[in-house]
Amino acid sequence: MSIKIISDNRRGYYDYFILEKYEAGVVLKGSEVKSLREGRVSLKDSYVSVSGDEVYLYNCHINPYSHDSSRSDYDPLRKRKLLLNKREIDDIAGEIAEKGLAVIPLKLYFKKGKAKLEIAIAKGKKLYDKREAIKKRDSMREAEKIIKERR
Repeated sequence: MSIKIISDNRRGYYDYFILEKYEAGVVLKGSEVKSLREGRVSLKDSYVSVSGDEVYLYNCHINPYSHDSSRSDYDPLRKRKLLLNKREIDDIAGEIAEKGLAVIPLKLYFKKGKAKLEIAIAKGKKLYDKREAIKKRDSMREAEKIIKERR
């Protein structure tokens, strides 16, 4: 199974505790797919919302395709529908009804030629949680540095 990662939302792992992950298809226009293949996308500040029986991705910036001549009516920040099973949509809607939970995009990638988005149900971290994560990461780096020096 070949997976080509296009964009990664590293900030999502820093700002949130990831509780559950889902894989969703993305409804795109032809020029958007070509732009994704060029890697011209940003998941920064994007989020997922459930409205009724449908799930949408907001604020995902896909730059216009460089060789497309009909760019006049293109909106790079338009909302994009996500393709999920009815059961998955119901699970997500039930989870975010709880206080303090959000749905965030983590990765955008191609899988078997189709654009897929990995979304996650997440809980926001407090400032002290972020400091703890930084402290843990720094201590791991120090340990790896000491092990490397001993070799």
